[in-house]
Amino acid sequence: MIEKYFILAILMFIIGLVGILKRQNLIMLFISSEILLNAGNLALISASKLHNDLNGQVFALFVMAVAACELAVGIAFCILWYRKNGSLELKSLKEEF
Repeated sequence: MIEKYFILAILMFIIGLVGILKRQNLIMLFISSEILLNAGNLALISASKLHNDLNGQVFALFVMAVAACELAVGIAFCILWYRKNGSLELKSLKEEF
């Protein structure tokens, strides 16, 4: 039964990776990175349940806290960038630098 959660984590990781590689919008990149982190959390929690150990669950909790901070800072940068350039496309970011 636990193997299904590992398969789901792998599928979520692949979806997040494809999202990061294919998207050109900064908001979509942040959403894809959150999918990657959630896939990692699912794998950690599944491994924790498999081994009857709480270390994976505790580590997943810390990963969620870091992900929330990353998202808050990233959205703040997106707002500043949109106010400056009027676009969140990666092309506008490349043109600036």
